[in-house]
Amino acid sequence: MEIAAVLNKNLFLIKEHIGMFKASNNFDIFDLENGKMIMTCREPNLGFFTKLFRFTDYKRMTPFEIEIKDEQQKTLMIIKRGVTLFRSDVEVLDGNQRLLGVFKQKFFSIGGKFEVWDKNDRPLCTLKGKWTGWNFSFLDKNNTEIAHVSKKWAGIGKEFFTSADNYVIEIKNSVPENDPIRYLIIAAVMCIDMVFKE
Repeated sequence: MEIAAVLNKNLFLIKEHIGMFKASNNFDIFDLENGKMIMTCREPNLGFFTKLFRFTDYKRMTPFEIEIKDEQQKTLMIIKRGVTLFRSDVEVLDGNQRLLGVFKQKFFSIGGKFEVWDKNDRPLCTLKGKWTGWNFSFLDKNNTEIAHVSKKWAGIGKEFFTSADNYVIEIKNSVPENDPIRYLIIAAVMCIDMVFKE
């Protein structure tokens, strides 16, 4: 499967747009190596009632549909979830609305955990959080880390890490180019942010 070239990078900085009374979740994705913005994440179809509930304690139950686009505004993927009460299942689709995979939240998991399934409903890997700070690891079937999501990165200055939710994704070199799992690794940040963020 040929994937968008921009997804074959291994280091990404995801910066949240800060705004008072902002219901939608807007992020920009940068190439960490040169600081250039390479993708945008937007919620263009936010409904009136969803907007209202985003300002309440029910925020984590609200549905979402986030579009990730490249610099040319071509849709690379869509991340979506319906209304949820207890457990979140988040779908990741490509720009043509074809299912790529699903994040299935593990009930009562310590620190936060998703099982990642492929489009044929087969287990692919696990996204696991740690209590010590904001760290999430993608672990393959052999429990080997293939990617890491965190809010700290030694290689850049503190100005990136203000009160907003900014994340660094590091994909290990063991993940080959054009592997569809790269879509799911990028999508994971939106998944973590929307499901676990208080």
